[in-house]
Amino acid sequence: MNIPNTVTSSRIFLSPIFFLAFFVPLWTGFLLQTSIVVLWLLFVYIEFSDALDGDIARRTNQVTDLGKVLDPFADVFSRLTYFVCLLVANLMPVWVFIIILYREFGIIFIRLLMYRKGVALAARSGGKIKTVMYSLGGGAGLLLSSLNRLGMYEPQGRLGLFSPFGADFPAVYVEIIAYVAFAAYVIAAVLSVLSFLDYVRVFRGHGAA
Repeated sequence: MNIPNTVTSSRIFLSPIFFLAFFVPLWTGFLLQTSIVVLWLLFVYIEFSDALDGDIARRTNQVTDLGKVLDPFADVFSRLTYFVCLLVANLMPVWVFIIILYREFGIIFIRLLMYRKGVALAARSGGKIKTVMYSLGGGAGLLLSSLNRLGMYEPQGRLGLFSPFGADFPAVYVEIIAYVAFAAYVIAAVLSVLSFLDYVRVFRGHGAA
C-alpha cells in the first residue's frame, strides 16, 4: 500500500477511536475536559488528511484505482462517525442524519456497480463541495459539544440547537455557533441529495442503468 492510501486508511482506523473518545467520558464521567483536546486533535487530523492524501497522490503520481475507491469510503466512515456522535448528543437533527446516511449508502452501492464494470468512480466536484459542509457542520457540532463538556452549554430537546444557553458563556456566541451548525447541516443535506443525483447521472451515462 502506497503512502497516500496509508494516510487514507488511517482515517478509518481513527474513526472508532473518535467514537470512544466522544462517549467514554460521557459514560464514565471521567476526563471530560481532556476528551475535548483528544477529539479536536482527531478531528483536525482526519480533516487535514482528507486533503493531504489526494495532494500526495497527485504530486508523486501515485493515484490508483484503490485510492479512488478507498478515499471516499474513508470520508464516509469518518464523517458518519462524527454525525452519529452529534446525533446521539442531541446536536444534530435526525432528519438531516438520515438523508446523509441514505445518500452515502446509495453512493457506495453505485460505486460497487461501477467497479464491477471496471470503472473506479472518483469523487465528483459536487461531492467535494458537500464535503466542506460536512466538515463545517462537524466542527460546529464538536464546538458545541466542547462547550457542553466545559459546563457552558446544555443541549435540550430533539434538536439540541435552540435550547437555553449556559450563563457562564455569552449566550449570543453559543447561539451563533448553534445556527451555523444547523445551517451547515441543512445545506449539507441539500447538497448531498444534489450530489447523489449527479452520481446517478454519471452512472446512467456509463450504460449501467
